[in-house]
Amino acid sequence: MSVPGSIKGVAGSGVEQLGCSWDYIRVGAGFLPDSASVPHHEGGLKEFTALSDEHLRQKWDTRYRQSRQPPGVLEVLADNDHLLPAQGDALDLACGLGGSAIHLASSGLRTWAWDQSPVAVEALQGHAAGLPLHAEVRDVVARPPEPERFDVICVGHFLERELCAAIATALRPGGLLFYQTFVRAKVDDGGPGNPDYLLGTNELLELFPGLTVRFFRDEGRVGDHSRGFRNRAQLVAQR
Repeated sequence: MSVPGSIKGVAGSGVEQLGCSWDYIRVGAGFLPDSASVPHHEGGLKEFTALSDEHLRQKWDTRYRQSRQPPGVLEVLADNDHLLPAQGDALDLACGLGGSAIHLASSGLRTWAWDQSPVAVEALQGHAAGLPLHAEVRDVVARPPEPERFDVICVGHFLERELCAAIATALRPGGLLFYQTFVRAKVDDGGPGNPDYLLGTNELLELFPGLTVRFFRDEGRVGDHSRGFRNRAQLVAQR
């Protein structure tokens, strides 16, 4: 399977609640709109990506600040939470408003939630009062999770292919990964518009080859498009 090389990634987790555009892609430490080209200017690509990264942070901060909906739980987690351990350490990576983090903490797990948006993190801290939940601002690409730190990792609507190996090794032996994000074989216009930043058929399985699959769902365009779980692939896998 062909996988995009140096430019990859989609932004956000839980962003379907915000009614925003998905057409942003990661370039190094920054983001650009889908079809954008890097303009020539003094300072070159390094300065431009830093500026675009700050622009994206401000963009998401504004959208999170304006959101009036409570944070939602990823379907892959809500539908399979019977697989969760009774205790342990969990991470909601690129957590957005942190609905999945709240669900994990409410299930009795010591939970960490990381996102690059200070507004999202502050909002999550307000919702998490009394729960064993630690939310912090963190660039998960620049600072990926440490090896064998977590018993559960949840990732929603965020795709950075080069981070997948670090995510897998961040699981302790027996740890579980809950992953859900958009696919190329969509039945409508939901999700990112650029096909390079969507999962190919079964690609989510290929990104975590060393894990044991406990649940996988990717319905593509098969059958009645008005039914089922469409546009996204789901994976629960165990180290």
